[in-house]
Amino acid sequence: MHELIKLLHHARCRDVTLIRIGTSGGVGLEPGTVVITDTAVDSFFQPQFEQVVLGKVIVRSTQLDENLAQELLQCGKEIPNLPTVLGNTMCTHDFYEGQGRLDGALCSFSTEDKLEYLRKAHEAGVRNIEMESTVFAAMCRVCGLKAAVICVTLLDRFKGDQISTPHELLLEYQQRPQYLVSHFIKKHLGLHN
Repeated sequence: MHELIKLLHHARCRDVTLIRIGTSGGVGLEPGTVVITDTAVDSFFQPQFEQVVLGKVIVRSTQLDENLAQELLQCGKEIPNLPTVLGNTMCTHDFYEGQGRLDGALCSFSTEDKLEYLRKAHEAGVRNIEMESTVFAAMCRVCGLKAAVICVTLLDRFKGDQISTPHELLLEYQQRPQYLVSHFIKKHLGLHN
């Protein structure tokens, strides 16, 4: 991110929009659902990114561009068979315990604990879990860049930790954020039918 942002600065780019695309675990969503992030939140469901800089904790906002998110949601509605929702994305520090997974080398909680945490997350508006959104959102916000996060869900974390979807279908799911962003770009370039 640092290199990309520096490159944009030195190239004197203006009115830049950055969109992170990827995969995620869903929270109460069917696999294959595309989540456009309203707000990137930490593991406490707070819209912030904490970073230690020179021994001091720096807290930065992770609020993303609301208009961009709404525009992307509208683009999603224009694409047939592309289930798209707007929701908070929870960003964790690791893939296992931090996400409430029971299948890691370490697990210090029960299935009931996991489900209660996921219920609290869902009540807080969280619709998916991944590991990049808060730092992405915070950096873009500090640098004044319009930004969005779009991730497809590969499973519903209420139903388990392991992906059981056939490989061919997973490949199709992983392309869904790309379809959405490509539709968005075409509309902005006036290339959309």
